Amino acid sequence: MSSDIPPIFTTIRKVIRNANETDPVYAEEIEDDIEAEAETLPEDSVYNVSQLREHLLDASKGVTTETDKEYRRLMDQCVKFLKANKLIKEEDKFFSKSPSELAPVCICSWIMHECDELDIDGTEKHHTTFRASYNHAQKMRAAMTYAFGRLYGLGSLPWHESESTGRMVGNPSVSETVATYMTSLRRRKVRVGETATSARAITEETLLKLYKFNNIPEIAKVKQYSAGSRKAIKEPHEWGGARARRLLTLAYVLAFLCLLRFDEVLKIQIHDIEWVSDTCIKLTLPFRKTSQFGGVKPFYLHLFPPHLAHLCPIRALANWLYVSDIEDGFLFRKIVSGDRVSQENTHMTSECFLEMFRNNLLDITVDPAPYGTHSFRRGGCQWLYTCCRWGLRRICDWGGWSTEFSNLTIVKYLISYADEPCERREDYMNPNRPPTIKCFSCGRTCHCI
Repeated sequence: MSSDIPPIFTTIRKVIRNANETDPVYAEEIEDDIEAEAETLPEDSVYNVSQLREHLLDASKGVTTETDKEYRRLMDQCVKFLKANKLIKEEDKFFSKSPSELAPVCICSWIMHECDELDIDGTEKHHTTFRASYNHAQKMRAAMTYAFGRLYGLGSLPWHESESTGRMVGNPSVSETVATYMTSLRRRKVRVGETATSARAITEETLLKLYKFNNIPEIAKVKQYSAGSRKAIKEPHEWGGARARRLLTLAYVLAFLCLLRFDEVLKIQIHDIEWVSDTCIKLTLPFRKTSQFGGVKPFYLHLFPPHLAHLCPIRALANWLYVSDIEDGFLFRKIVSGDRVSQENTHMTSECFLEMFRNNLLDITVDPAPYGTHSFRRGGCQWLYTCCRWGLRRICDWGGWSTEFSNLTIVKYLISYADEPCERREDYMNPNRPPTIKCFSCGRTCHCI
């Protein structure tokens, strides 16, 4: 990339600075963003590309084939944008092992053009102009991190000035400039309602309500298939039958107890489950998002006592297998008309599950808007820590998270402004507040758990 600095970069830098000043970002937030982005690449992602063959580089990309294709598409889109706006020359090579010192600003400019309310010339976009979501902005940045870090061997080293050469080195996407801009962009997106806050944690109390509603006799009864009229007026709770609700109950329990993402839950197959005994099963996932190449530790799930039937994995699994007649293939399949289980060996999509989950929340008059597919993962983490009093290291080991505590995922799951408070503020220091519900396992009735 040429060393000549186009005049437009002065405007872009001013726009980025002004965007940050309207919503000041603190140093701690910038450091958290840089650390989190650096952790998206494995620790061993730095290697000498020149010493590897092309096929070895392709085999070592560390992401799925579809993700690699999407990242490369975004890379091409970025280069076209930079050349079209004369931020780089036609003969310049933006992606390289020695990026220009203007690379972080170029990344911000591209994201700003696609996603921000401000354009790179400093003007505010018309309200009818399409602006991509913050999630897409994150994907754009992830593509840049992947390109420089994986494909060009710069790894997760933050962008900084070398003490020996005085040149900027590292991954330009993992830089203070990009981190500051992305944090400011997210705040503006949230403020105008264009992006949702973190998914609210599902609580044991909510799961209990869902369990009780789904087991109301007239709803839980498995009915024989009969063709009905599409014009018939249905009750709000008639969106799903007994089989659909048993499927949901099992999915809820596995995601909540094993701290799984829902794409991981929905891809579970029968052969991933081993019956250790009548009261214990062993769930072994072939891979996870953080363990793409296997080596996932198994989850041993036991029969819970009757007062925890709403969280019992053995009961939930037995009930689902009994009504679904699934003997092999994917455990969670699409529910077709008449509350029947699809015979195709394909798993239910996350979109389909999320729709059913939100309908189920409406059954118990709970607003589904704050909840997402991460709600169970977050809620399970809080339940293990607060109710079961597990230590952080134990939770990390169980959930497959790093025990180095450099990744703040577990902290974000335990503490979030999106979650409902556990108790009223008026009762924090009230010595006369009533005791909590008695725990049938340990007998506690105090609030010190």
